[in-house]
Parts: sequence; structure tokens; C-alpha cells
Amino acid sequence: MRIVEKMLGDVLVISPDDNGGGNGSTCVFSVNQLAALGITAEFVQDNQSLSNHGVIRGLHYQIQHPQAKLVHVSDGSITDVVVDMRRSSPNFGKYSIIELSGSNGLILFIPQGYAHGFIVTSTQATVLYKVTDYRYPEYERTLLWNDSELAIPWPVDVEKLVISEKDRFGIPFRHSDYFV
Repeated sequence: MRIVEKMLGDVLVISPDDNGGGNGSTCVFSVNQLAALGITAEFVQDNQSLSNHGVIRGLHYQIQHPQAKLVHVSDGSITDVVVDMRRSSPNFGKYSIIELSGSNGLILFIPQGYAHGFIVTSTQATVLYKVTDYRYPEYERTLLWNDSELAIPWPVDVEKLVISEKDRFGIPFRHSDYFV
């Protein structure tokens, strides 16, 4: 594994080693490999979502019990978005966008303090993500995905957008809860 890019200062784009031996691919997430990259987070839960084209998930974060995330797409493709929600950060209120796909194999490490979401750009996508704390619904927050103040350029065909009620009625950035 190697870091190929840093976004917003400390969001890491990681390229895995190809361990497939020419007959496919295998992606390994070992504690030693992650530690060699400076990632010492303890992941306590694995999540998986399967979504169809045009589905938007997010932008989500937990204001208490914040989660760092390790995000990987095993099949399909997504446009992934992270927004810095830390008031003390020089990147507060800024976002970064990256394509994650089964074919590019990139992995995204998102430290605590960021809102995270994605839109599925392929027919279907399987997104796997490890998190450093459990889900606490009472502390979940949803940042409005299409907040005009943030002006995130989602690759969206509004006619084909699929979004949950929770995500459709997220809170605008200026009224959101922030991290210190």
C-alpha cells in the first residue's frame, strides 16, 4: 500500500498492492500495512452498502462518537465527497471529490471530523467501509448534499437522482453542528 494523494491536509488516497498474481486481485487491509502509512486507527465495525445508479448517500457524520473511515469500492464506481467540519482546521467548510471504483482500487482514509457521502455513477456499486466507532443514531448528523453555500459539483442527473428522506432533508452547512 502507498499514499498517492492527500486531500484537505489529512484525508488519504491509498493505492493497494496488487496481490492477485495475474489471476484477479486481492486487497489486504492489515494493521501493519496501515500503520506503515501512519494510520493507527482501531476499526471496530465493517459496513457494506449496495446501491444503484444515481443513489446519493450522505453527507453523514457523528457529532459525538466521531468515526474515522476507510472506504473502498469492491464493484462499480462512485464519486466520493468529504467535507471538513472542524472549525479549527484551515480547510473548514472545504470539500474534496474523488472517484473510487472496483477497477481503480483506490482506498480513502477519512479521519474524524469530516462529513462523508457519495453518489453511484455505475449501474450498481458495492461500497465497503471500516469505521472506528459504532453507530449512534442520536449523534448522527446529515449535511445537506446540495447546499448552495458549499456548491459541491455532484455528477448528478436530477431526473434520475435517488435519495432517502433523511439525506434529502439534511441541514445546510451554516446551520450544522461542527467539530472543534
